[in-house]
Amino acid sequence: MTDDHGTPAIPPSLALAWGLQPRPGRGPKPGLTLPGVVQEGIALARRDGLGSVSMARVAKELGASTMALYRYVPSKDALLTLMVDAALGPAPGAHLPDDGWRAGLQRWADALQAAYRGNVWTLRVPISAPPIGPNNIAWLEDGLRCLADTPLDEGQKLSTMLLVSGFVRVEETLLADMAGAAPGELVMPGYGELLRVLTSAADFPALHRAIASGSLDEDDDLQKEYDFGLARILDGVEALIARAGR
Repeated sequence: MTDDHGTPAIPPSLALAWGLQPRPGRGPKPGLTLPGVVQEGIALARRDGLGSVSMARVAKELGASTMALYRYVPSKDALLTLMVDAALGPAPGAHLPDDGWRAGLQRWADALQAAYRGNVWTLRVPISAPPIGPNNIAWLEDGLRCLADTPLDEGQKLSTMLLVSGFVRVEETLLADMAGAAPGELVMPGYGELLRVLTSAADFPALHRAIASGSLDEDDDLQKEYDFGLARILDGVEALIARAGR
């Protein structure tokens, strides 16, 4: 949606998040604030899971009416968007002027991984639009600064950030889905041996070479896969930068 001048219309809750308009002057009780509403939603999600978050439940926890919340956020979806942005926290400061782009993006990705692990519920909130909250944009800015001195064009820099952030989210979602495995333990003890029994070396020779190597039964496979995957992505970005600089 746009206004009469063709400028995109800013939803009231988003305008409040960016500090672009004052708190509603009528309706809510004086102690109710947008940050307070968002933080209560986050507390509920952490304590009881994302499914526990509703406008009515948040209002009850705050000792307010449901209608009072609608003065700050127009819908549950808007509340979830603001909750994810707040839970992400400030940008990690991955860009250091005297450091290279690769070290910066490594720090950026590791900080994002830590943010997800501290707020696993955020992985259950569908992504329905590009990043637009103040923290999300600050993170994007921080990542783009890591690439500022490379010969990549602006579109390639944005695509790189999408690639890295998408990789981290997928890896952490996979880890969250495997909820039965504790960090540092096998996802499925005896997985390699189980495959050895279920399959034959004649039909699956490549797989059986992997089974024989013991790689399917290592006890730190999930973090190792993250490290391996991120390194290969950064290798690809490095090759792209090298080509762009010729």
